[in-house]
Formats: sequence, structure tokens, C-alpha cells
Amino acid sequence: MSLAITSIGLSHVGDQAGTPLAGDAIVVDGGTIIWIGPSVEVDLDAHEIVVDARGAGVVPGLIDTHVHSTFGDYTPRQQTVGFLESYVHGGVTSAISASEVHVPGRPSDPEGVKALAVAAQRAYRHYRPGGMKVYGGSVILEPGLTYDDFAYLREQGVFLAKGGFGAVTSALDYVQLVADARRAGIIVTVHTGGGSIPGTLERMDAEALLKINPHVSFHANGGPTAMSAADNERLVREGEMALQLVMAGNLRSSLDMCRLATEHDQLHRILIASDTPTGTGVVPLALWHLAAELVSLGGLTWQQAIASMTGQAADTFGLDSGRLEVGRPADLLVLDAPLGSVGETWAEALEAGDVPGVCAAITDGVVRFTKSRNTPSARRSVSVTGVIPAPMAGGH
Repeated sequence: MSLAITSIGLSHVGDQAGTPLAGDAIVVDGGTIIWIGPSVEVDLDAHEIVVDARGAGVVPGLIDTHVHSTFGDYTPRQQTVGFLESYVHGGVTSAISASEVHVPGRPSDPEGVKALAVAAQRAYRHYRPGGMKVYGGSVILEPGLTYDDFAYLREQGVFLAKGGFGAVTSALDYVQLVADARRAGIIVTVHTGGGSIPGTLERMDAEALLKINPHVSFHANGGPTAMSAADNERLVREGEMALQLVMAGNLRSSLDMCRLATEHDQLHRILIASDTPTGTGVVPLALWHLAAELVSLGGLTWQQAIASMTGQAADTFGLDSGRLEVGRPADLLVLDAPLGSVGETWAEALEAGDVPGVCAAITDGVVRFTKSRNTPSARRSVSVTGVIPAPMAGGH
């Protein structure tokens, strides 16, 4: 399908600098961005769908790097059906599994956790609720897993592993597990802060994380309880892992992490995520709420906040989305300031602490909706010429 988006206002390609598009129009073909330039050069008759942004902005679709998916579009923790599709209406176009730890009766033996990871990876490979890409299948690190197990999982398409919920007796039991997983080409994430469920380690602090050396410190601001200020400083100054800040964590710790990352030139390591659904609930606007808090309270600039939910997240997890560039997947959002905001643009709204209005979401070059049911109403509405395909059965 050929799609053109014209009359784009304030844009952000997904990098930390907040670089705008080289023009005010995007052309998409077959789900991929094929051209970026001025609207006056777009042949409107050559495209099946034309979206007139009417001056609203465009950013890459958000990547939530901490979603407790299980199977399908259902969360047993909150007994809610359709939460992933609802997250798309919050601007999340890609979700990364935080491991399928909330599957009822989930196995804990090596063969069981391998089977669970492969099954979840397969289940989400073609299932796209609301158009969302779900990267399911994060193997839970359990004692007994070996390098050969991780190599097998990687061959099967599983590229994620999660530490912090296994039946280990000490945090340092993860050192060899993580080293073996990394050697097999798997991206490893580790729970940070206080334990979130009974039967797991009471605390994962900076000393342990620096020795374990995962790719990502999951909810570095606490999930749900945070590390000490001294631990925050050690993790920023001595570590190399990505520092994921989540809405379901500790805001004070988030601001401290942002301050430290700014002081030590480590902002490229910051990610913004949700850590939902958990006891905090199903929160479709989780990323926007945390971004608005961090930007309005001085933790990040709006440019840095968007990068932390798009390009930096993609870089950390090796995804090809997250940036508005020729050759990238056409996963993007049309944004504007919400009605009544003191901000004139979606970025000024963020600086004022407001959640932007999502005017449209596009994934794989397909318009998924032209009015979010979850964000505040945007000042401007997009105009669409052509027929938007109806959603396919099964949530694709």
C-alpha cells in the first residue's frame, strides 16, 4: 500500500538531538518509509491513502521496553482483555516482553522456561493487536540453564532473557547465566531494586548489577522500590548498561538518574518504559505520563524524552523501528497539543506537564486510527483521503 503524510509540523526523527525531518512530508510504500521531503513535491494522486497532518507533528511510534505480556492480548495480573490494543491508542507501536513471568503456573525448570519462551515468541510473531508489534519470549533465567540452552533459544528466534525471578540463592548466581546468554547473542535484562513478588531476591543493588553486567537495568528507578542514591550514582558512573526508567517506579529516583546521566554524559543510556500491567494496573498512557513528568520537572528535554522512547530503545534491543528515516518501518505517530493546554505544540505541552494528543497512529504503513480514545483530544484533527483498510481478523 502507498501512503503519503503531508503538512507535518514539529517533528523528531528519534535521535537524542531531536533532529527534525528534512521536509514536511513522508511517503510510505509496502510498510517502509521510501521518501522524506517537502509536501509540494508529493503527487497526491499517486497514493492510495493521503494523510494531511494539518500542521500537527510527527514522531516515531513509541517502544515500550517493559510490558508484562503473556499470551494474546490478555493480562492475568489485571484480568483484562485488549490491553495491548489499548496501548496502541496511547501511542505504543512496539512492546518488548519483560518475560512471561505472570503466566499462571509458569514453569521454573530449564526445559519449561525454554518452552515458555519459544511458545511466546512464536505466538506474537504474527499476532499484532491493534497493529502493535509485540516482541514476546524472554526466557526467565533459572539455575541449570547453560550456554547450549541459550544458543538453542537464539536459533529459535528468542533474543531476550530476564534475570531477577529465578530460583537463585544469591544475586551473583546470575553472573554465569548472564555471561552465557550474552555469549549466545541474547539481550539480557535484570530486575533492579527491591523484589516485587514473594520468593524472589529481596534486593538487586548496584554492586550486584555491575558484577552481573546485563544489557539493561530493568526499572532502574525501582520496580516497585528503588535503590539508594549512592547505588544510582554507582550505576551511572561505573556501568555501561541501559538505564530503564518506568512509570510504575519511583519518580524521585527517576529524576535523580536523569540528573546523574546529564552530569556524566550518559543520557544515551536512558530509556522510558511502563512496567505494566502489574499491581499498578493497565496504563495505556504510562510512557507519556512519565515523559511529561520528567520533561516538566527538568529531568530531560522533550527531545531526550522522545529519543528515550524511540531511537534509543530501538538501538538497545536491536530493532529496526524507532526512527523516521528512509528504509525504516513506517511506525509513527501524528501528535498535537491537547485541547486547553498552555503549550502551542505537542513539545510545549510536554514541557508544561501535559500528555500530547495522538491524532493518528500508523504501523507497517497502515493507518490504525485517526483519533486516540485514550490521549486527550488534540487541537487539530488529521484529514484522510482514501479508504483505510479495516482491521484484519485476529488482531493483525
